[in-house]
Amino acid sequence: MATGHPLQPLLHGDPLKAADVDLAALAGKIGHTFGRAELAAEALTHRGALDRRADLKAAFPHGTERLEFLGDRVLSLAVADLLLRRFPQEPEGELARRHAALVRAETLVEIATAIGLGTIIRLGDSERGHGEAVRPTILADALEALLGAVFLDAGLAASAGCVERLWGDRLASQAAAPRDPKTALQEWAQARRLPLPAYREVGREGPPHAPLFVVDVAIKGYEPAQARGGSKREAERLAAIALLERLSQ
Repeated sequence: MATGHPLQPLLHGDPLKAADVDLAALAGKIGHTFGRAELAAEALTHRGALDRRADLKAAFPHGTERLEFLGDRVLSLAVADLLLRRFPQEPEGELARRHAALVRAETLVEIATAIGLGTIIRLGDSERGHGEAVRPTILADALEALLGAVFLDAGLAASAGCVERLWGDRLASQAAAPRDPKTALQEWAQARRLPLPAYREVGREGPPHAPLFVVDVAIKGYEPAQARGGSKREAERLAAIALLERLSQ
């Protein structure tokens, strides 16, 4: 990418700012060696860390947010392209269900955990969950930011290659297009002539910049199920899964 790209981090003096990150190990996990190490550093610097270090705040005034924004779009396009090539006969509806399952926050958290992103993200003191675990939303955001950084470092082909490497096993294991759990729960209720599931936000946890949404889902005559997620939509999806599992027992 050109050096003058508007998303380029404002970094001119220190060429690394990533001395505490093992870039060689990271390259082995994601399949990309950064030519501009400052991009990797920006992707792995959570905005909470900026309050503790003036040098990081000067270098990365927006934290990872702009890279997350870019990485989200890179991931969506790369997964869509993979699905079109892997399942050339499938209709749009089934491709959409596969796509949703592969780009949802839960999948990102699983992949980020598998490659150890939680051990190398720069965090503020309040960004960890219970004990020393990194909050799931932060892991998902960091992985998106990393894909955005790869795109700026080497372009779409390189970032799509990382997606294929990291998501390949999950894509290969999708024998059939997964069903959306909220749709499955709705169909369960309709098949029994029951009112549709009712979702209700019952609380929020965590700091304002990284909230966890707490959602209940209920079907008349059955005990509600509750779940937490980095977005209201994700919390509703997880609550639907929890209730479906309970009903299946």
